[in-house]
Amino acid sequence: MRPYTAILSARFRMLLQYRAAALAGIGTQLFFGLVRMMIFEAFYRSPSAGQQPMDAQQVTTYIWLGQAFLLLAMLHLDGDVATMIRTGAVAYEMVRPVDLYNLWLARAISNRTAPLMMRAAPILLISAAFGVLSPPASAESAALFAVSVALGIVLAAAFATLMTISLLWTISGEGIARLGPAIIFFFSGMVIPLPLLPAWAQPVLEALPFRGLIDVPFRIYMGHLSAHETLRSLAQQVAWVIALVALGRVLVARGTRRLVVQGG
Repeated sequence: MRPYTAILSARFRMLLQYRAAALAGIGTQLFFGLVRMMIFEAFYRSPSAGQQPMDAQQVTTYIWLGQAFLLLAMLHLDGDVATMIRTGAVAYEMVRPVDLYNLWLARAISNRTAPLMMRAAPILLISAAFGVLSPPASAESAALFAVSVALGIVLAAAFATLMTISLLWTISGEGIARLGPAIIFFFSGMVIPLPLLPAWAQPVLEALPFRGLIDVPFRIYMGHLSAHETLRSLAQQVAWVIALVALGRVLVARGTRRLVVQGG
């Protein structure tokens, strides 16, 4: 574990240097948070809105949590690894005395965690100060929310690593780089809170792994899930992390056996 924690720590410290990018991201996310809040406020004021599974204040809290933890759903390829695969420099990665999948997963976790920490805290403080972010439903909800966010980070890293691994077959990665993030962004709950989607879609949404990135942590925070639903959702997050990590390890093993490095 020591090599992977060292890589995670080194990249984490490196990414913390991008403070200007974090400030720009905070400003952008605050702006779009206001836009999204106004859209949903108009929806709830409409006579046709009817009875919804979440009230207006819960949706507003959901929105601002989404702006704070936006990077959990904005997944992308690891640019450095993508360049290595395209240029053949990935051969150097393969001869290191470390497990290749664990190496890439550690990089993905640091890529998610460092920028997320720099952006989340200011947005949470600002939205709470202006009264648009409700406090956690209880101390227990806050603790379980922290656990769920941690699982969401690992789940997001597992997704990002799978996207990167796909480059062992596709090389360019343009298809997965454009299609994957759009699917994950929508089905995680970032565009529309998942409880507001049609009732016939709920069983499918609950079965998919994407809700573990955004929807599960936020609904735990608000106390929108019962105790049984909370435990089931946390168990589902753990199960999907295990499944995606196992799938990633299998794909890395198969991909590296068939990999041909050209050039020299």
